[in-house]
Amino acid sequence: MNRTRSLVRRTAVVAASGAAALVLAACGGSGDDTGSAGHGGHQATDSASAASAPASQGRHNTADVTFAQGMIPHHRQAVEMADLAPDRAQSAEVKKLAADIKKAQAPEIEKLSGWLTSWGETVPAEGAMDHSMHGGMEGMEGMMSAEEMTALGNASGKAFDTAFMEMMIKHHEGAVEMAKTEQADGAHTPARKMAADIIASQSAEIEQMKKLLGKN
Repeated sequence: MNRTRSLVRRTAVVAASGAAALVLAACGGSGDDTGSAGHGGHQATDSASAASAPASQGRHNTADVTFAQGMIPHHRQAVEMADLAPDRAQSAEVKKLAADIKKAQAPEIEKLSGWLTSWGETVPAEGAMDHSMHGGMEGMEGMMSAEEMTALGNASGKAFDTAFMEMMIKHHEGAVEMAKTEQADGAHTPARKMAADIIASQSAEIEQMKKLLGKN
């Protein structure tokens, strides 16, 4: 009897130890599995986000089309103004500013045109702002009239510097407003990013020109 009881007790202890080991292993495994599941969950989410990114970048709406079709002639006019500076400006700072404006906006015109083409939309024709755009000037904030452009082209020296900066401030302010509208209403991710870049860079140039005008 004593032997039997002793065997039963030993068996119970071994069984209990085995159960404890199993529980510990299960806990350890559970922790690892949870971690894996957690990471797996994040990876799945990250993968889903990565997969959806190109789709969201490809999406566009009416606000994106309006932004692109408006900003192309707007940028073209800024480049046209900047092209006058090398031969007419007196200030080295104005000449550099004009060069920076052309360097930034010419590539954006190409990008905007590419988006419109890919969307099956009309790219504004060169010179459109001189004719058909006049009727929609209210919607093209900051655009210069043909008369203002002629006056700028006829100016030189310090008079050109002052006129150029005063006109470009107005022009930039219009572009910033258009970009803010795109930020608020647009759906195309690259267009919204361009709008953010325009707001940042042109706001900085507005401040720079205001300071330069204060020196005159």
